[in-house]
Amino acid sequence: MDENIIAGASFETQKFYFSSEYDGLPQSIKEDIQIICVTLAEKLGCTFLMKFDEDGNVYFETVRAEDDFNFDEIGAELEIKEVQRKEKELLNALRLWYLIYKTDQGESVRDELLKNE
Repeated sequence: MDENIIAGASFETQKFYFSSEYDGLPQSIKEDIQIICVTLAEKLGCTFLMKFDEDGNVYFETVRAEDDFNFDEIGAELEIKEVQRKEKELLNALRLWYLIYKTDQGESVRDELLKNE
């Protein structure tokens, strides 16, 4: 699977990364993404990544040190599910944006959306 990292935050280094490939996203969405990544990195004590899969679905990944035996995988999954529930509209908008601007089918999707309006 291609690595389509949108953004990530590291609890350990206290840094945030946003991929320049997605600079075309509206600023308010970029800010929402930053809040999600930074909040979950801090809450979970790991590096938290937000990515696109090849179908444009947004998914999350946690990265932790191999010797971090205090990492709560179940708690992390619960936190991620909560974000997915609360941010469903944002995640759907990101998927649609990805399909329109980053896939070969984007032009036909744009045309179809414009027809329906």
